[in-house]
Amino acid sequence: MSMLHSKPKEDTYLHKGMRNQLVQLLRDKKIKDERVLTAIGNIPRHFFLDPAFERHAYEDKAFPILADQTISQPYTVALQTELLELKKFDKVLEIGTGSAYQACVLAEMGISLYTIERQKELYDYVGKFFFLKKYFNIKRFYGDGYEGLPTYGPFDKIIVTAAAPYVPPKLIEQLKPGGIFVVPVGDENGQKMLRITKDKDGTLHTQELGAASFVPMLQGKNM
Repeated sequence: MSMLHSKPKEDTYLHKGMRNQLVQLLRDKKIKDERVLTAIGNIPRHFFLDPAFERHAYEDKAFPILADQTISQPYTVALQTELLELKKFDKVLEIGTGSAYQACVLAEMGISLYTIERQKELYDYVGKFFFLKKYFNIKRFYGDGYEGLPTYGPFDKIIVTAAAPYVPPKLIEQLKPGGIFVVPVGDENGQKMLRITKDKDGTLHTQELGAASFVPMLQGKNM
């Protein structure tokens, strides 16, 4: 695959029209949070993809990116974002920066984002991505997502963009009382989307929200 976003690209009226169609499709799929839909409508997804996929960028599909990872389908991005019930200035931890598309959707909503990527190749490459300069509210880290960022926690919301075999306990510890944690859990035999809320006294409540399909969440850092 050629390098992603190797040069700045234009965002044309054609691209904006395709984004409008994508937003309508997400509405039809029952995404209700207008702030989420507006964020997705504002962000040129084709900037995040290899040029070979540019004409398909606004289809509701996942696509391959560097380091054998994927950029999630827009519906999945919208659903996970909606489940977080974001408020402006929320402090949010994202596990799995990937292409940074999900990160930009979150940042577009006015939150303070801390995002971790374990793939050094992706971490370095995204660091050179021109579009990220738009978002001063994104702080990127190279590290192990299972460890989270205890130095910067606790967090109002946590989102994981890969399927964990279990709910990582250190991430639960870094979730504020009253917080929301959205994480797909499972393996190649099946995954489910979980939404975990933490009461003021630390009690956890878990909702299962249907099937999911993500790359696996791996431990450690990959050089």
